Amino acid sequence: MDVNRFKKREKSFVDEPVPQGVDMVAEINRMKQEKKAVILGHYYQTSDIQDISDYLGDSLKLSQVAAETDAEIIVFAGVHFMAETAKILSPGKMVIIPDLEAGCSLADSCPPDEFRKFREAHPDHTVISYVNTTAEIKTMTDICCTSTNALDIVNYLPEDEKIIFAPDKNLGNYIQRVSGRDMLIWQGACHVHEEFSVEKIAGLKKQHPQAKIIAHPECEKPVLLMADHVGSTSSLLKFTKEDDAQQYIVATESGILHKMKKESPEKDFIVAPPKDSTCGCSDCNFMKLITMKKIYNSLKYERPVVELDDDTIEKARKPIVRMLEISKELGL
Repeated sequence: MDVNRFKKREKSFVDEPVPQGVDMVAEINRMKQEKKAVILGHYYQTSDIQDISDYLGDSLKLSQVAAETDAEIIVFAGVHFMAETAKILSPGKMVIIPDLEAGCSLADSCPPDEFRKFREAHPDHTVISYVNTTAEIKTMTDICCTSTNALDIVNYLPEDEKIIFAPDKNLGNYIQRVSGRDMLIWQGACHVHEEFSVEKIAGLKKQHPQAKIIAHPECEKPVLLMADHVGSTSSLLKFTKEDDAQQYIVATESGILHKMKKESPEKDFIVAPPKDSTCGCSDCNFMKLITMKKIYNSLKYERPVVELDDDTIEKARKPIVRMLEISKELGL
């Protein structure tokens, strides 16, 4: 994983023990107030981090918050492309990620040099890139999207427009099937969503016949075809709140179950099993690198800091702002 786009300082995180007897939650809240800082937390974080976050959401929600916050420091409890996005949208603010190694297998599946050649080979195509990409890929993008707004953004473009969609092949293929649009799709994937087992999900369904299967569109096609509802992280959460079923088999990163249980405590949520039962593939190992201790130390020492050069920020900002403008226009 390339973390050179961040300014590295000795380690990828501050590895210092928390003094004995310190209440980390109380101290984090005190430092947030003192330093005018906010914590942006993704749904895939552990429950304790979700509970201490000032804003909790999926990629679209957190991008919107990063663009609008008046905080002086943003601590991003997520992965590196999210922290980069926050820096791009708030270049005058300090953006901290508690561990520089918190990367993304999906972002890493789209190497900039290879994608540049692919883009140059199709100059008549509009490039829509998932926000789950590096800042460098965003500089080669016309419009960014998230899983929440990807279909709306594709449909927003004229029907005869040719589209390159990157980097997630499963999300891209799903959008293409639903929209019927002319799309060239980059062959990247998320290690979590690629690993759900159709056979094991079917076995769970036999054990729990009343359960509804819900799946993120980054999952492979066979999983999506057996799902009762396909949607982004926020869409899955909304569905479980509003739907009348009492049990759900959830095919996405397991961190979302904490919020689902909080929103619908009377309902039962079952994590969809991976192909390899020993790999723990329903957890994103990168997301789970962020811990309360690292958040405490990152606020205390105000590092590791995300740094991007001005040219990258200027070029990468345009497709993100375009995404936010379209989302606002469509009421998303």
